[in-house]
Amino acid sequence: MDTISFSPVNPGGHRLPPLPYAYDALEPVIDAKTLEIHHNKHHQKYVDDLNKAELALVAARGKNDFTYINYLENELAFNGSGHILHSIYWTIMTSPGTGGSPGTNTENWINWYFGSFDAFKAQFSAAAKNVEGSGWCILGYNPAFGHLEILAAEKHQNGTQWGVIPILVLDVWEHAYYLKYKNLRADYVDAWWKIVNWEEVERRLLDAYRGKLRLII
Repeated sequence: MDTISFSPVNPGGHRLPPLPYAYDALEPVIDAKTLEIHHNKHHQKYVDDLNKAELALVAARGKNDFTYINYLENELAFNGSGHILHSIYWTIMTSPGTGGSPGTNTENWINWYFGSFDAFKAQFSAAAKNVEGSGWCILGYNPAFGHLEILAAEKHQNGTQWGVIPILVLDVWEHAYYLKYKNLRADYVDAWWKIVNWEEVERRLLDAYRGKLRLII
């Protein structure tokens, strides 16, 4: 039997990924101050709390004491999901006017399942604008079904289909847009399409299809 080689992240070893651009690179769609706070404060908090939960579970296993297992499992799901989605979110955005257009595979898959790019965009935007409370809108590849799917997650650790790999994600928590757009989430969603990095979306789709899961983050 073959031995699988792997290089996992050690418990408590998660790190905040650097942004692939300057804080002002997404202006005027997302202002520099919002981006800085979102990345350095909000995402960092997910990373810190994920590490704390993992280390607490290491300690719990060592003591065989699972008194707080419900709390720790919730922390693991909430903060792990937040870390993953934010890590993707940063990479699929770029400066206005530089994101190009959907790649060949992305366009073909979108057209096949949603009927047209315009139909996909309309559904995605509507889902994002109508997420109850705070959450995410996600375009993901579902290897079980063999097609793309749009999912709206009010709580980002929920609202998914098991095994779906995020390809394109939009953060609609208020901290992602409130300094500039106040309570006008719809304006933020409409403007966000100007900064989608379609080359990265295409890469993520191909990696997901080929099973290169470690490239998803």
